Amino acid sequence: MTTADSDEAPVLLHTQGHAGHIVLNRPRAINALNHAMVRLMDDALSGWERDGDIATVVLTGAGARGLCAGGDIRSIHDDVRAGGGPASVAFWRDEYRLNARIARFPKPYVAVMDGIVMGGGVGVSAHGSVRVVTERSRVAMPETGIGFVPDVGGTYLLTRAPGELGTHLALTGSAVGAGDALLCGLADHYVPSERLAEFTAALAESTAGDAVARYATTPPDGELAAHREWIDVCYAADSVEEIVDRLYAFGDQAAKETAETIVGKSPTSLKVTLAALRRARALASLEQVLDQEYRVSATAIGSPDLVEGIRAQVVDKDRDPHWSPAELAQVTDAEVARHFARRDGDELGLAPEAGPR
Repeated sequence: MTTADSDEAPVLLHTQGHAGHIVLNRPRAINALNHAMVRLMDDALSGWERDGDIATVVLTGAGARGLCAGGDIRSIHDDVRAGGGPASVAFWRDEYRLNARIARFPKPYVAVMDGIVMGGGVGVSAHGSVRVVTERSRVAMPETGIGFVPDVGGTYLLTRAPGELGTHLALTGSAVGAGDALLCGLADHYVPSERLAEFTAALAESTAGDAVARYATTPPDGELAAHREWIDVCYAADSVEEIVDRLYAFGDQAAKETAETIVGKSPTSLKVTLAALRRARALASLEQVLDQEYRVSATAIGSPDLVEGIRAQVVDKDRDPHWSPAELAQVTDAEVARHFARRDGDELGLAPEAGPR
């Protein structure tokens, strides 16, 4: 049964046996999320949570390029330039609530993380209870490259990766394949892309566990494990400046190249991201972290780096952002702390008493 009105809807909903299917349907934009899509997903989960005929929810993306490239950052750019970004803040409020709902959904939530899965795409997939990657998966939280900070519960997920792998992924914005997504705890199972159709079809009558047991197999090797020595040592530093210094000094070519990647990102975003990760480690629940991320996001939208980063990446596409301030040393502790201040009358409120003051 199809519940979407047409193939032009940004989210297609249908049921197959005992499975409810959510298909993100903006393939030309690699299914980038907008506010309407978040609301449609939330409504679907509300209905299926109460529907005794639905045993499993399955998330996939239309097209061949990926599940979801993240939030619709061009619309955020336009919203900020037009009026300071109120629509974007409202979008984040509902998006983060959806992320929390997915994490607590009482039925198996199977996210098929095939192809590109970035930013908001991680938020609607990696909080699920059954997270499947393929040989085509490229998973990332690339926010520091657009003058923003990892959100959608990303700082919660990344701080729970082994050692300092999460810090590495957050600061560099690097995309990882299936093996490393599994290593970092961003996914649970590997299913070759050629078997995805059979796997999702099996969910109509089989339990998620049975379908996984039937179709999941050994993933290809990742790359990060071989670099744990310098990753864990260098990213344990207390400041971004020291992390960069350690990477340059370690004597490994990959570490040096990583340092060069980091220094090209927004200095403000880098410092706020490191602070967000360290604070998230001390928080007990996803809801507490999402409350913190909402404060950070709602503050960051007023930063010149967000508009400039999006301009450089997706509007003008010159890949030459001019950050303000331009150097790590120019980003003050007070500027970083400002992102974590409680917002009078504008808290997300998933865990009202949570978060460092």
